[in-house]
Amino acid sequence: MQRKAGRNCWQRREKRSVQILRRFLLLQTKVSEEESNLIHSLQFSETYFRILKRSMDLSISRLKPASISLSGGFGTHPLLAPCLNGLGKFSHLIDLDFMGDLMMCLKRLAGYSEDHDGSPQNCLSVSERLQCCIVAFRVMRSNLDALNVDLQEFFVQLYNLLLEYRPGRDHGDVLAEALKTMLWEGKQHDMQRAAAFIKRLATFALNFGSAEAISALVTLKHLLQKNSKCRCLLENDAGGGSLSGLVVKYQPEASDPNLSGALASVLWELSLLSKHYNPTISSMASSISSMETMTPSQNQAYLSTISPVQALRDLSVEQELSKPIGKPLTPNRKRKRDQHSDVASGHERVWEIECWVDEDEMKNKLENHFQVLRDIEENERLRAELNRTMKSISSYEEYKQQKKPKKGSAVSKKNKKSFVMVLVCQ
Repeated sequence: MQRKAGRNCWQRREKRSVQILRRFLLLQTKVSEEESNLIHSLQFSETYFRILKRSMDLSISRLKPASISLSGGFGTHPLLAPCLNGLGKFSHLIDLDFMGDLMMCLKRLAGYSEDHDGSPQNCLSVSERLQCCIVAFRVMRSNLDALNVDLQEFFVQLYNLLLEYRPGRDHGDVLAEALKTMLWEGKQHDMQRAAAFIKRLATFALNFGSAEAISALVTLKHLLQKNSKCRCLLENDAGGGSLSGLVVKYQPEASDPNLSGALASVLWELSLLSKHYNPTISSMASSISSMETMTPSQNQAYLSTISPVQALRDLSVEQELSKPIGKPLTPNRKRKRDQHSDVASGHERVWEIECWVDEDEMKNKLENHFQVLRDIEENERLRAELNRTMKSISSYEEYKQQKKPKKGSAVSKKNKKSFVMVLVCQ
């Protein structure tokens, strides 16, 4: 009995020690969480916010128009990209007292200015400015209950950055992430803004490569599914869509999507994209064109599940897998390949050429080319005028031979003068 009592007492002590150890570990975990939150807060204040302020000061002090068009990637501010990624990852730890200043800083880095004079406001690249817009939306969604911030300026910046994007210079994955965060994942947009982005994305898909085009078309289709009133853009009326807002004529150069008047236009770009050499893009464009007759039940059933980021990655992988694998060539195949090397290169070679071609150099060459064409046209005009003059002179010589008037006669001088006047009039 004594042994059993001692054993039970030892078991009770062991249970108590285990409970005490669990409580101690729980308290230690809570302390470690508080310490980690404090460390993250210090990291925000001492690192991320300082980098943002430094980047904004450098953007204002080193403002140069040429730096916007030539700087690509994240080379101008190498610490800005990790800083923005950290802000997006730990946005739930940001103190609400700093939230207003943070959003204003992101606005200015993205290109917002109070002057609205159309001049460039910073020297950040397109990828960096898109990253600022992405972080602003992530911060907004992480603190949705405590914030009341107007994100219209970020939509304006995205609308303008779609025209400044260049495939060889900027990052396509950053653009796809911006489309996903700001347009694809968002709630139902204003009809004017949604129509403006639909029209701009169709123009974007028509002018860039397959990977960027498919991400734009996926976003475009998702916007049409969520905003059924914007399907008037799929109509083929000569005067545009059946709906129109305050702006009755489409303004493609407007910087504000709400003032573009996109509801007065049509998506004629889809007709060209349906004939695209890439079957994925052509089928996507055809499916978008057929959305005009889609019922609400079909709209809910066929909501797109693939995001712009996934679409860009899938098409990039598909293009890599479709490249021909190198094999040893026979002499006959080598001869045929030499004869048709330009044809066999395909669109990949065209894409590579578009990436490294300098726009300024191409502009100068085109100006010289058309100047030569204008000189040739002017030369042809002068030659025709010279031929007419030579014919007039030969006619005058024949006239002189036929008449052969006496030397010094008044009649001959008068006729000669009148004939010369006729030639001058001609």
